[in-house]
Amino acid sequence: MLSIGDRVRAVACSTAACCVVVMCSAGAVASRPDRGGPVVRLAPGVVYRAFHLVDGSKPVAGHEVRADLRAPGVSVGLLHPGPVAARTTVSAMVNGRAAVAGVNGDFFDIRSEHPGVVETGSAGGPEVAGGRPRKAAVPDRQRFGPSLPPGGSARDVFGIGLDGVARLGRLRLDAVLTTGRSRHAVDGLNQYALPENGIGIFTSLWGAASRVRATCGSDTRRKAPCAADTARVWISGGRVTRGPEPLTDDAIPPGTTELVGRERGARTLRTLTAGGPARLAYRLTGAEPPFAEAVGAYPILRDGRKATALDDEVRAPHTAVGTGPGGHDVLLVVVDGRSESSGGLTMSGLADLMAALGASDAAALDSGGSSELVTRLPGRPTVTVRNVPSDGRERPVANGLGIFARS
Repeated sequence: MLSIGDRVRAVACSTAACCVVVMCSAGAVASRPDRGGPVVRLAPGVVYRAFHLVDGSKPVAGHEVRADLRAPGVSVGLLHPGPVAARTTVSAMVNGRAAVAGVNGDFFDIRSEHPGVVETGSAGGPEVAGGRPRKAAVPDRQRFGPSLPPGGSARDVFGIGLDGVARLGRLRLDAVLTTGRSRHAVDGLNQYALPENGIGIFTSLWGAASRVRATCGSDTRRKAPCAADTARVWISGGRVTRGPEPLTDDAIPPGTTELVGRERGARTLRTLTAGGPARLAYRLTGAEPPFAEAVGAYPILRDGRKATALDDEVRAPHTAVGTGPGGHDVLLVVVDGRSESSGGLTMSGLADLMAALGASDAAALDSGGSSELVTRLPGRPTVTVRNVPSDGRERPVANGLGIFARS
């Protein structure tokens, strides 16, 4: 069977020309021009187009935004609703930041799996905005989304470096709590799940959502019971200002950082004393140069080679992000699914499509009802939803990727 990369050929477009994506299957010919829309110039260096293809006998409708990071004023950034533990629509995030286009981002804590514990809505992978870490990754077995491919990790990201180059990467939390002469490793930053025996940091970026969820599940099973032994302390000005005490859901005061421990981590926190010294140092490491913007992602294509063991059975709507050789072009892509007019793609098929569209490196983002691509036409105050969300409406999501440009 021919791959999508063999069956689909995208006609190269300039910002001043109209084109369509050629639809080919074995023995098929190019689709008529009305099968694809014109190239829409959103801003200098940023264009949108719709495309169609046939995967086997299934029609697939898709949407692409292409941004040239070398164009003056063009950049890519993390979209978020403000708090880490919050959700909103892609439209709201793009409108709020005056971006010209955007897609949904990482898989997130979408449903409660523990009695009495509400889902947080926060993403599974790392987030970086403006060069600063917003959160770290949950343990691999605690993430929502498809099973990781061999060698994959919840720490995988797609981002833009401080050098302005787009690339895939992996970000690890490096964090230490210093209390007098003692130093303790810290295992989490604003994340909905901590490793067993771990300690997690919750800053003002987390928001008002419960931190109890962070003590639930295990290193091998997301639905495992919550830890019976937990503790928390509050730190401000280099001192313990409250605790150690059992974990509760009361609001964290401004200017205060909360440490949450489970099992052995809880026992470590109980060695601290109110008024005693406590200082935190943390960063996300693993990227050189560091990322200016990053979102958790699921790598499907590296150096033009498809990741191994990608699913080739289940068709669904999908969102993907990719970059061409050199990391100067960024592609945001959504394919619709779960309807007669568009059957979606498998994860393997999505990788083939990204390669056919010119990506050398690509990653899948959240899919299904979360998949969404929006654009803002020049002079328009609000965005247009370009795809057909399979929920029948926009789904509030944890984060996204936006394209910014001078209009």
